[in-house]
Amino acid sequence: MVEGPGFLRILRRELLLAYRQRGDLANPLLFFLMVLALVPLGVGPAPDMLAALAPGMIWIVALLANLLAQDGLFRGDFADGSLEQLALSPQPLYFGVLAKVLVHWLVTGLPLTLFAPVLGLMLSLPESGYLPLLLSMLLGTASLSLLGAIGAGLTVSLHRPGLLLPLIVMPLYAPVLIFGTGAVQAAIEGFAYGGQLAVLGAMLAAALALAPLAVAGALRISLSD
Repeated sequence: MVEGPGFLRILRRELLLAYRQRGDLANPLLFFLMVLALVPLGVGPAPDMLAALAPGMIWIVALLANLLAQDGLFRGDFADGSLEQLALSPQPLYFGVLAKVLVHWLVTGLPLTLFAPVLGLMLSLPESGYLPLLLSMLLGTASLSLLGAIGAGLTVSLHRPGLLLPLIVMPLYAPVLIFGTGAVQAAIEGFAYGGQLAVLGAMLAAALALAPLAVAGALRISLSD
């Protein structure tokens, strides 16, 4: 059972911290917007070429923007000792991790999802691709936040993780990227995309159940070092 007050207390604390650090949290969204704004300059303004590249480019840049925000997910709490207090609290660490990942998605994944159709318009994405793009991003970015938290938990005690975090999480991100892009591409080509969305939903359900457990174990290992 979730201890409601404890879970909600952590959630409120994380939302307050996110609000106070909103300048830093805007970086992934700015990265997302800036990189995709450069695509027409790099490949040319031809609508047909941009439309062909749009699904893959939007998803790849969204993945990289999400990864950009993962390193700091637990690092601040590890540095000030609050992560150790969270691990020692009576409430299972699972729910503390879940609250932190939820806030991470609200301030990173959700804005990326909401801005994706706007950037699709800039990249000449066909009209049939907007709804599957929005739905696939909604499911996929949540999975990215959960899966990326595993790598963040494993590397939180390292002073300079470097490329270790991307090396850990990129194989986990790949299926989300494949099915997210596939849903948009299928809709553009006139095929049904419900199967890809169902797979993304199943991935999210599995990540929601298992990823916080893996993160909690990774954090305990990092705290014991």
